[in-house]
Amino acid sequence: MATVTVVGSINADLVVEVDRHPRPGETLLGSGGEVSAGGKGANQAVACAKLGTQVCMVGAVGTDAYAEEALKYLRTSGVELSDVSAVDGPTGLAVITVDSSGENTIVVVSGANAQVDGGFVDARRGAVEGAEVVVVQGEIPASGFSAAVQLATGRVVVNLAPVIDVERADLLRADPLVANEHEAGLILTQLGELQPPATEEEMAAVLLAQGFASVVITRGAGGAVVGHGDTITPIPAPRVEAIDTTGAGDAFVGALAARLAHGASLVDASAYASRVAALSTTRRGTQSAYPTAADELP
Repeated sequence: MATVTVVGSINADLVVEVDRHPRPGETLLGSGGEVSAGGKGANQAVACAKLGTQVCMVGAVGTDAYAEEALKYLRTSGVELSDVSAVDGPTGLAVITVDSSGENTIVVVSGANAQVDGGFVDARRGAVEGAEVVVVQGEIPASGFSAAVQLATGRVVVNLAPVIDVERADLLRADPLVANEHEAGLILTQLGELQPPATEEEMAAVLLAQGFASVVITRGAGGAVVGHGDTITPIPAPRVEAIDTTGAGDAFVGALAARLAHGASLVDASAYASRVAALSTTRRGTQSAYPTAADELP
């Protein structure tokens, strides 16, 4: 049985590089146009598996030409794919624009991921119930999210990205909730906080007060903030020369899950994940850029 089960999206990524992001209504020339494997769920599964952890993926691809490319690194990194199904229609697609500073914008078309609903996940309940850590994101239907967290008997890592409407009780199963600073603000609004705090440390404290067992708020090159109990701990990020930040947040979540599955504390796991994510930004691409256990981390 897998140590970590990831329930989530599997996409093909279409990546375009530009000097700067276009303004509304503006046309710019770009380069690239390559299609590669992506999706928040698949990214996190690959990041976790490449670090030497046994991983099972629960998700769906379409019956189009993108499906094999979307599964490429899941296969080569050794992720268990018996709970991934091909469904009629297109594979999920992410259109990613990366500027000269490495910052990105992403538009996601759900495709087959829209089929990963409550019934789909329940039909694969063995993979979820048997995992020590279950990881779930927001790129699948809310019913699939709910089924995953309700079936989980191990630790639940929730990365509600994008932020979708889910039941409060299901969201509070997270231990930890992982969100970047923007997502944390949206989650707080969803939970009824009309004026989300200005700093990540304050956001973490308010999320804990809302009932979360633990939270991790990532802040890119600024590292992360870990909240647990009455303690808020800043996690620094190593300084690197970033060339592509696409998928760095997913590298963080995958590495975090790997460490938690092997018994690390949340603070230690977050510090390790910050280093993995930093290294991933020094290489182009997402899954292909993720380090292995043999790589020297910054």
